[in-house]
Amino acid sequence: MALNKLRKEETLAMRMRLIGQSCRLFYSDRPVKIVRARGQYLFDENDQRYLDCISNVHHVGHCHPSITKAAATQMDLLNTNARFLHDNIVLYADRLAATLPEKLCVFYFVNSGSEANDLALRLARQYTQHEDVIVLDHAYHGHLMSLIDISPYKFRKLTGQKEWVHVAPLPDTYRGMYREDHPNPGQAYADTVKDLIEEVHRKGRKISAFFAESLPSVGGQIILPQGYSAKVAEYVHSAGGVFVADEVQTGFGRLGTHFWAFQQQGEGFCPDIVTMGKPMGNGHPLACVVTTAEIAGAFTANGVEYFNTFGGNPVSCAIGLAVLDVIEKEDLRGNATRVGAHLKDLLTKLQTRHQVIGEVRGIGLFVGLELVTDREKKTPATQTAALLVKRLKEEDRICVSTDGPWESVLKFKPPMCFSMEDAELVVQCIDRILTDIEARDLKLEKEDI
Repeated sequence: MALNKLRKEETLAMRMRLIGQSCRLFYSDRPVKIVRARGQYLFDENDQRYLDCISNVHHVGHCHPSITKAAATQMDLLNTNARFLHDNIVLYADRLAATLPEKLCVFYFVNSGSEANDLALRLARQYTQHEDVIVLDHAYHGHLMSLIDISPYKFRKLTGQKEWVHVAPLPDTYRGMYREDHPNPGQAYADTVKDLIEEVHRKGRKISAFFAESLPSVGGQIILPQGYSAKVAEYVHSAGGVFVADEVQTGFGRLGTHFWAFQQQGEGFCPDIVTMGKPMGNGHPLACVVTTAEIAGAFTANGVEYFNTFGGNPVSCAIGLAVLDVIEKEDLRGNATRVGAHLKDLLTKLQTRHQVIGEVRGIGLFVGLELVTDREKKTPATQTAALLVKRLKEEDRICVSTDGPWESVLKFKPPMCFSMEDAELVVQCIDRILTDIEARDLKLEKEDI
């Protein structure tokens, strides 16, 4: 089959005409046309190779042969809905259960992170019989209406905050209200949630759930301070609510040290509901909600069947099982630990050379590079971040993107096969570009004088 059926200009013109303009392209001023991929590499219509630092969805690498083989084999045999008895769905649930705390033992399979988070919201409300939800500032949990309502990142640009939604401060120890010099930022930030719960109660309302990413991604690759989640869970449970951990971005070993990012908060903490998605199917639409028997029982007791046409189908579960096999066989958690530590170390060394680098943070292959125009004031360097992203693509064929409230954080969430050499190449190129930007800025300053 031809990889390039249309000229790039024709493809772009047809997309502009046929596809909704709110569905934006990467590098919209000069889009890249990708026609194939393998591992951590993307290839354009001219067979030029790009290093992919963006695609956390393609968790074990683009077009991994074990994944495509599992998909094709099962598709050739059977694909039907989960109302028929089949081995794959139960074998897959059993494999996932082995990675989770014992109390998280009932699974609902869906097709996307948005579907998973929407279902988690339903579970929480059915179990608690309460409506209100606490979320973190700058959070994003999906594109369904129910999730836009609990995503400050989205609703502030649209209809605004609903009365049943309550926003807690992002536990950012770099630029937040409690920083790295605070003696116990985890407790301090958790207490802001306690205060919020009390405020909700004074209004005569009740909390159904605290809903948060285990490591806030859109918020800027934030690492939650130790003790935060356990203390928040204590406060939320006391208020009759449940704790929902959104692992759509961070699950399946991306941190290296832990299979799930919530485990980074310590063995004493366990959410009541966990959602998972993106990396689960390595590019195939596969997602899931896991919860306790008690919460699942309350959902069943409402008398309304939950049916998802494609959720948990044999092909999706075969792919999910194959992803777990590859993570184990290729020691991708170990790779995330080693390569992530090397990348973070190299970027930290770069920080001593470039004043524009305010902070390097992350765990495993979940890393953020925050750029600032002033280290003391921590003023976001949004334009520099955008320029760096653009030049990395155009000069070095390296794909990265930005996140954070001011789009000033370069995020690194590459496929888990990302190598030491890839990390070194990325940092060398960042160093070269920042050096050039600084030299140009200095020249402009001298000309102004």
